[in-house]
Amino acid sequence: MTGADELLLRELTPAVIGVLVRRGVDFATAEDAVQEALLQAALSWPDGRPADPRGWLVTVAWRKFLDAHRSEVSRRAREQRVEDEPPPGPAETVDDTLALFFLCAHPSLTPASAVALTLRAVGGLTTRQIAAAYLVPEATMAQRISRAKRTVADVRFDRPGDPATVRRVLYLVFNEGYTGDVDLAAEAIRLTRELAGRARDEETAGLLALMLLHHARRPARTRGDGILVPLPEQDRSRWDTALIAEGVGILQAALARDRLGEFQAQAAIAALHADAPRAEETDWPQIVGWYDELLRITGSPVVALNRAVAVGEADGAAAGLAALSDVDPGLPRYAAASAHLHEKAGDLAAAARLYADAARSAPTVPERRHLTGQAARVGQALRT
Repeated sequence: MTGADELLLRELTPAVIGVLVRRGVDFATAEDAVQEALLQAALSWPDGRPADPRGWLVTVAWRKFLDAHRSEVSRRAREQRVEDEPPPGPAETVDDTLALFFLCAHPSLTPASAVALTLRAVGGLTTRQIAAAYLVPEATMAQRISRAKRTVADVRFDRPGDPATVRRVLYLVFNEGYTGDVDLAAEAIRLTRELAGRARDEETAGLLALMLLHHARRPARTRGDGILVPLPEQDRSRWDTALIAEGVGILQAALARDRLGEFQAQAAIAALHADAPRAEETDWPQIVGWYDELLRITGSPVVALNRAVAVGEADGAAAGLAALSDVDPGLPRYAAASAHLHEKAGDLAAAARLYADAARSAPTVPERRHLTGQAARVGQALRT
């Protein structure tokens, strides 16, 4: 099967699930039937894609559902449905994708379960692909998805969902980046485009802009050996200017509607970084202003931490350390931020110690290697 066929199947998945649900199939059973239809498509489509892929999937998924229930008590009623089964061809045109987004990000689900269910039911990924992306056994992921489907089994499609919860789930997917054979960052962007096209609100547009602006820097973010490259040291000629332009355009349209939210503010900060031809030309005072807005909206201590670093760049290390003094030192990456500001202030001994502390608590191997290298570099400077 070609990559184009795989992408089409994933794009059609939520619509086909929606058709089955509208015909009275419960969500969990509909999702299982559609997964069976996707597997059959993987076997059949290499011989030729059907003229109406959506209609083909609806027909096959419906038959899978009927086959799985013929022996149940309601066999007679369901056999009557067989007589009424629609032929292959155009299917219902009602689009339930937005309802599926809301269902899969239902507040009753844990973040991990919401992510898994979204990737499978809306994203069209297989359980194996999701498990590989999250580096867990397939059986573990299958159990997680099954529990999630049971949790939302009684949730009706006609109840309004929470776009903010959906956005948070998609942002969790995006931040996983790339593992296994699925690029989760690219998948998150695809799904956020879908959501933005249906929800049409400023914050979803802001999230899409943020993803595009961050993703544009991806080629320059690591060296060939996997070592992280800090933003100021990245080769900006490797940034994807088309993604940057698209992200900035989406952000400007959202900001023009004057209903600022946290993802729009984050995207504005990312846009200012992307706009600087060189690190030295970054507009740090304006970035501090956006962090002020973001802190006002969220009250997040993580935002306060990042703001302190920006203040250090805009107004000097002493001002940055003063801002950092109001932040909880127990926060992740506090030691790394403090190390950077102490080095900027010329206190290399404190910087070396803090970089080493930060390396020991780093959440990822690339980050640990980067911080260990920073500690060694500053330590070497102390000895010369």
